[in-house]
Amino acid sequence: MPPPEHIVLESDLRQVPDLRDARTVHAQIELRSRLRSRVVQLEIIDYYYLSVRSHSRSILLEYVLDLRFVDAPRRLRHIAWRWISCSLLLMALALAIASRIDSSATPWWQHAWLPVCVTIVVIWAFATLVGVYRTTETVSLLSTHGAARLLECTGGLGAFHVSRHFMAKLAAHIRLASGARRRTKAEHLRDEMREHLRLKEIGVLSAGEYETAKARILDQHSPAAQPPVARASPSL
Repeated sequence: MPPPEHIVLESDLRQVPDLRDARTVHAQIELRSRLRSRVVQLEIIDYYYLSVRSHSRSILLEYVLDLRFVDAPRRLRHIAWRWISCSLLLMALALAIASRIDSSATPWWQHAWLPVCVTIVVIWAFATLVGVYRTTETVSLLSTHGAARLLECTGGLGAFHVSRHFMAKLAAHIRLASGARRRTKAEHLRDEMREHLRLKEIGVLSAGEYETAKARILDQHSPAAQPPVARASPSL
């Protein structure tokens, strides 16, 4: 049996709203990825919270994030350059063979290079589909000091364009929530530690992710992370 987790909670308790409670919805979006068979529904609720519903083939995950402990949204575009280069090379090769067939005196349907050209076109189509599938746009949310991955939405090309208005509003609410943090950094770090523990208990963070985030937060408490205090020079 794992040892119980003890965290000193000297901060104000703010109840995270339940997904099914009556609330104010400030913005919402549904992101679908047909290739990955995944649907992510996001709602900004009660100014300081983000509700998340993630549906995939075998996983249903529902939780609420406290935006006081969330960093600004991060965007990452991954372009499958190898597959795109392969697709362009195959297309050029197919066009060269097609041009040779067209300039030949032999009818195109009887040309010896026709099967080769058809095979290359089929491979080109496959390479193009793989290149499109592996070219992704990802929006992720990390915790402020723990740098734990709290949310990751991955879609194909155009995902940034579809979600740009919602993400701009989310960034604004994160800035708004940052104004509701505790007055001192030590109090905020204790609050963030408690938030990580809550997310671990509901299955958003794994035990390993929680321990890594906790270590990062505890490092912020170390004397090396504190600003140096000016010392008055002794008078002679």
